[in-house]
Parts: sequence; structure tokens; C-alpha cells
Amino acid sequence: MMKIVEQYLFDPTIGKIVVVCIGLAIIYSLVRFAKAKISPRIKDNASRYRTNKFISFAGYLLGIVLLGVVYSKKLGGFTVAFGIAGAGIAFALQEVIASFAGWLAILFGGFYKTGDRVQLGGIKGDVMDIGVLRTTIMETGQWVDGDLYNGRIVLIANSFVFKEPVFNYSGNFPFLWDEIKVPIQYGSNYERTQEILLAAGKKVTGNLPQGAHEQWADLQIRYRLEDAITEPQVSLIANDNWVEFTLRYVVDYKLRRSTKTALFLEILKEVDATGGEIKFASATFQLVESPDFGVKVNAK
Repeated sequence: MMKIVEQYLFDPTIGKIVVVCIGLAIIYSLVRFAKAKISPRIKDNASRYRTNKFISFAGYLLGIVLLGVVYSKKLGGFTVAFGIAGAGIAFALQEVIASFAGWLAILFGGFYKTGDRVQLGGIKGDVMDIGVLRTTIMETGQWVDGDLYNGRIVLIANSFVFKEPVFNYSGNFPFLWDEIKVPIQYGSNYERTQEILLAAGKKVTGNLPQGAHEQWADLQIRYRLEDAITEPQVSLIANDNWVEFTLRYVVDYKLRRSTKTALFLEILKEVDATGGEIKFASATFQLVESPDFGVKVNAK
């Protein structure tokens, strides 16, 4: 019995397994300790998230180094076998490999980062987490109108960055251009209508157009772009039913719905104050009576 115990105690393979287990336990404890001590001191959510990710990656790296050091002499004999098996594994796990490559592209290619509002594979929402294989998104829209959260968390494979366009609503320019259309009856005061819409746009957007123009200027330095107008603009077209005014304005990508509500409230208040000088138009339908028909019957 003692010989069997001594044989297991002094067996090199078992000794290496014990060393690996103890080493991994120590690394795991260090990672947990580092997260518990460092994370609470970081107030910014984005910085805290990146710090926790860095600590986790450091732990994985130390684990790989530990395995390499312990089994370094054993790995040489398995090189050919690993090469043959690797070809089969690469074919079977090509989607997983593509997702891992997508993760690297996201991290170093600047596709998006946590906190950005994106659209991936037809899913729009805010990026919660960027994993090795999947990106976690808090979805917006669908059965909820506007850009509001619907509460559904979606996991999207990172390989989508190679297959479909990536729409980033924030990125280097966290603003969007939006429009509202106002139908006005023919015969209204068109000049006054234009003044009301323009004044409402300037009042609601405030200093936002100036900040957006400064960031647009930074983009022009980095990329080939024409100068863009960020101040509110009003245009109109005349169709068969009414005169349609369009107010174009720049807005924070997270405030589209609230900004549109504030604009409509301001416009409605000012139009009502004109005392009928400006009237909103609506679709009307006129029913035309059929003409009278005279029927003459010849008696035989």
C-alpha cells in the first residue's frame, strides 16, 4: 500500500497536475482580489468595465503561461498531432474562429465599444459587453416606438462584423440629423410658418448645433468630408393637398424622441397663438353624388 502511495506522490505527471491546479487556484484568487480592490475605486462605468476586462485577460494569460511552463517539454512530441487535429477543428469550428477574429477586429479596428448605440444583423441597441465570441446588446425599438429600450438582451456573434454593415449611432460623432414634417393649409401665412419652425428648432436644440459642428470639424481633419450645416433648417414643398414644411435639426443620438416631442409642443403652441393665420392641413375626402338617370320605357 505504501509503495502505491509513494508511486503516486512521486509520479511526475501527477506532480505537474497538482502544480497546475495550485497555480490556477492562486491566479483565480489574485484575479478576484484585484477586482474586489480596484473596481470599487473607479467611478466611471466605462473605465471600470475596461479594468475588469483587463484583469480577466491578465488572469487568462497567466494561466496559459503556467501551462506552457509546466508542460513545455511534453508539447514537442505532439506538434504533428496538433497540426493534423487543428485542421479538422478549424473546419468544424469555423464560425467560432470567425467570431474570435471579429472580436479582435472590434477591439483593434474601432468598429464600436461598450456604450455605443449600434445596429448589428438587424438588431439595434446599446452595447453592454464585448465578449470573445459574442457582443451583448440591450435592444431598442421593435414593438416599442422610438429609440427606447424594450428590455430584451440580445447576443450577436462577433462574426457579423465581416458579413453585414455595422451601423454606429454614436462613435466619433454622437449626433444625428432628424426631421419633422408639418402640413399647412393653402392660404396660410407661409413666411410666419417658416419663422415659427425655425425659432422652435433654435430654442429646443440650444447650443447643441455648435457642439456638433465642432465635432464635425474634427472629423473633417481625419476624413475627407464636406462641411455640414448643423443649425436648424426649414424647407417646404407644395403638393396636391397642402404645403409641407420640413424642419431639419441635429440631435443627440439618445434624445431623438424627447427632442421631437419638445419641438412639436413648441410649434403647436405658437401656431395656436396666431389666431387662425396658420392652419394645419389634413386629408379630406369629398363624396360626389351620382347623377340622375332618366329611363324611358316604350310600351308596345
